[in-house]
Amino acid sequence: MNIFLFLGGLNGFLSVALGAFGAHILEGRLSDHYLSTWQTGVQYQMFHAVALLAIGILLSKFPDSSLLSWSGWLFFVGIVLFSGSLYILSISGIKVLGAITPIGGVSFLAAWILLMVASSKLF
Repeated sequence: MNIFLFLGGLNGFLSVALGAFGAHILEGRLSDHYLSTWQTGVQYQMFHAVALLAIGILLSKFPDSSLLSWSGWLFFVGIVLFSGSLYILSISGIKVLGAITPIGGVSFLAAWILLMVASSKLF
């Protein structure tokens, strides 16, 4: 099993489901600010679900690339920390959770850097 193709598909699915949940269930129940925060989490989750799919495809061609593997895991950690913290913040209003979000953002940035480095070595 290609774990990154699986995680990409799972996160793509969850992004669509959580986007629909936000649009149909949370609208009118959350302030516009928190609904916007929720949608930011959905967007970033979908962007990085696609990145996970790309990593999975690349790893099928370059299975021994540790740079690609690390990039994939950092994308996944970024989704959990960045989008996950925004979802919980939106529903709970616990502002301290906003301190976790940048850690997820740094994880995304590191993953993109590793993908760039891998591309310079593999192609």
